[in-house]
Amino acid sequence: MRSYVFPGNIEDSILQIGGKPFPYMRTEQFSELVKDSEKMLLDLMHCPSGRVIFYTASGTGAMDAVVANYVSQCKKAFIIAGGSFGYRWKSLCEYYHCPNEVFAVPFAQDIDYAQLEEAVAASRPDVFLCQHHETSTGQLYNIERISEICKKYGVSLVVDAISSFLSDELDMEVLGIDICITSSQKGLNIAPGLSFLFLSPKILETTFAHRSYYFDFAENLKNLERGQTPYSPATTIFLQLHARLKIDISLGVQQIIASVRSRALYFRSLCKQNGWEMPVEVPSNCITGFFVRKNGDILFKELLKQDIYIMPGGTPGYFRVSHLGVQTTEDLDDLANRIKDIENR
Repeated sequence: MRSYVFPGNIEDSILQIGGKPFPYMRTEQFSELVKDSEKMLLDLMHCPSGRVIFYTASGTGAMDAVVANYVSQCKKAFIIAGGSFGYRWKSLCEYYHCPNEVFAVPFAQDIDYAQLEEAVAASRPDVFLCQHHETSTGQLYNIERISEICKKYGVSLVVDAISSFLSDELDMEVLGIDICITSSQKGLNIAPGLSFLFLSPKILETTFAHRSYYFDFAENLKNLERGQTPYSPATTIFLQLHARLKIDISLGVQQIIASVRSRALYFRSLCKQNGWEMPVEVPSNCITGFFVRKNGDILFKELLKQDIYIMPGGTPGYFRVSHLGVQTTEDLDDLANRIKDIENR
């Protein structure tokens, strides 16, 4: 099997952890593993004095937690919506009856930052919700520009970095991000099932709402003091996480990002050779989105027959290939050749 989705191909050393006996979570041994994992995550996200809440949940669970505990206390949220994940912020705000305004961004286009500033100045929201990278299209937003606007107008910044973490530059402390979200199956490239909510030192001084039992910030932070989660965690994935983080710390963020970028640029050169349009104005290193010229209606299923996974893009003929995980130029050559063969049938 070859995986160009999330997670990508995972090293055997990480996969084998899933088949080993795992410790009881209510032990000092497991508490130390959680504390050590938090320290390494904060280092990788550049948030040295913050905290990390660990949820046994998908990234949407962490988004839900943010809206329930924090956004629901705000008078108004401002949402960047350039795809399905941006509109997920909108859905969550509607669910929790949070007043909100949407700044819509067309498919695969970058934000008009001058218009964005005008909209924020007129709206005067309390909190700004955005994706760093809109995974449904592949578009990377300029988080530095967004940060400048938020700082200028005194708006709290919340960033979904689920698919940009460890693939695109992101310094939570420098950018003044109050809350940041990521999950296990993307940049960390381990099994899905854990999400991580990074809280800045500033936001830790906030009194949070209590509108969710499972996701309650205060309860989770209290348990984190002893290196525990309030409810049963995905213990095996925690073990994989700890192993992955030790590797990532030894490599360093810059080397990891450079490796992902190199694979992305290589595959994009293959797309150009094959005449596959890449509409995204500013692509993330994480994925490449492209249109095939024909047979897009059968491409996904035909690759599945060959035990190869890529991501449909939700738009006819549009597909996405992840550059996370174990991936070589030979793998990408092979993938491009297989896509071309199906396209030419």
